Amino acid sequence: MDKKILVVEDESSLQNAMKEFLLAEHFTVAVASDGEEAMRKVKSEKPDLILLDIVLPKKDGFEVLAEIKADEMWAKIPVILLTNLESADDVDKAFSLGVNTYLVKSNYKLEEIVGKIKEMLKI
Repeated sequence: MDKKILVVEDESSLQNAMKEFLLAEHFTVAVASDGEEAMRKVKSEKPDLILLDIVLPKKDGFEVLAEIKADEMWAKIPVILLTNLESADDVDKAFSLGVNTYLVKSNYKLEEIVGKIKEMLKI
């Protein structure tokens, strides 16, 4: 398969769980714990898909998403926002910035999230 997923999540236990699960599904995984690191990893790792939290240190997920989508080089990378924020305003803001999918963490199991990733990558 060899698709690279960038997991941007500041909660280390969730970051590790997602990383292990994705590795078990034969993805290559890069991780970032804050928004600034996320942008560095987007540039250095060139991921096939980004799993992005909104509430992050240094630069939030909305800022990261806006930066990715504003740059022609990265704009085509699918982004899944995976967050605990459920307000309609947050969802609207995410889609206005160009997010591909918006998932609320508490509503999805890891298997379902991986299913969404595979769907987006058409694998």
